[in-house]
Amino acid sequence: MLWIVATVIASLAQVARNAMQISLTASLGTIGATQVRFLYGFPFALVFLALLTTVSQSTAPAPNLRFFAFTFGGAFAQIFGNSLLLAAMRERSFSVVTAFNKTEAVQVAVFGLLILGDELTLARAAAVLVATAGVFLIAVKAGEKWGEQSLRPTLFGIASGGLYAIAAVGYRGGILALDDALYFIRASTTLAWALGFQALLLGAWMIVYRREALLKSLTLWRQSLFAGFMGAFASQFWFLGFSLTAAANVRTLGLIEVLFAQVVSRRVFRERTSAREITGMALVVVGVAALLLSQ
Repeated sequence: MLWIVATVIASLAQVARNAMQISLTASLGTIGATQVRFLYGFPFALVFLALLTTVSQSTAPAPNLRFFAFTFGGAFAQIFGNSLLLAAMRERSFSVVTAFNKTEAVQVAVFGLLILGDELTLARAAAVLVATAGVFLIAVKAGEKWGEQSLRPTLFGIASGGLYAIAAVGYRGGILALDDALYFIRASTTLAWALGFQALLLGAWMIVYRREALLKSLTLWRQSLFAGFMGAFASQFWFLGFSLTAAANVRTLGLIEVLFAQVVSRRVFRERTSAREITGMALVVVGVAALLLSQ
């Protein structure tokens, strides 16, 4: 059950990472802030892998074609998923877009079943749906207008959730494709390859099309370094979770990130919690509890 601990840590770190990326979006733009996560996160992924192989006195497993197909497919999907998420957050509030993005839990359950054959029992499917419904109750505010201005960020948020779902399934597939090795070594190896590919691909694209944003991220190296570290740190624990259980389990438990965001909003911005939000949080807790009991 170590995947539970790993997922909780990953959720906490992801809230901090998203907050940092939003602050960088104003200075670097959507693509620039997305690139920071990968370019500055890659060195930390290598450090994590080096530390784990040294402590465990083991070596990183050799990649194969199946590993590359799953890992690079997941990495490619994550780049576009993260870009859509940040673009949506520029038009709507942080918590609302996060909620739409969290339809990922439902989508990853479907993709995991279809692509990897991950087990999806009726109880587990119900838990995913209940927790996702709770997220929506938290996000939807009373009296909020759902007109044309809300349609694009809503679609962006849901589409980013779908791309994140594909990425999660791809990463789990990559981890499972590696030769026999300790689970945390396989997870760290997959993370290093994924971030390396993302940093190279997006970095090359920015040199050609967004060189100014790339150079500006170097001048904002302190903020970028912290965002990169938090991104790599969160991903390290997400990947640990993927190496231990189905991606749907990890992403459903990861919905507690919305609860953490609510706590931050209340503590930092002194926002009151409505009855609707309390009901939504209760559903998230019930859904997550049902998921854990089904294990």
